[in-house]
Amino acid sequence: MTDCGCDKARRDLEEYLRNEVCKTQHTDIAEHLENCPGCRDEALVATTLTEVVARACKETAPEELRDQVLAKLRAVQATH
Repeated sequence: MTDCGCDKARRDLEEYLRNEVCKTQHTDIAEHLENCPGCRDEALVATTLTEVVARACKETAPEELRDQVLAKLRAVQATH
């Protein structure tokens, strides 16, 4: 087992979660996360945050709100 340590795991965590590290680094970080509750918790927070933001980006505004915003934009454009 080659534990990469907390510093490396946390430094490369985002790249690891996006599968942007080489296979060796991926294995080292995965092993570290299995054995380090603090880093594992940080990885869970990062994953959850990413999922929440992705889900929020897929949501659309209600049609009524969209119409109100467009009407206000048209009113502002008409006065300028």
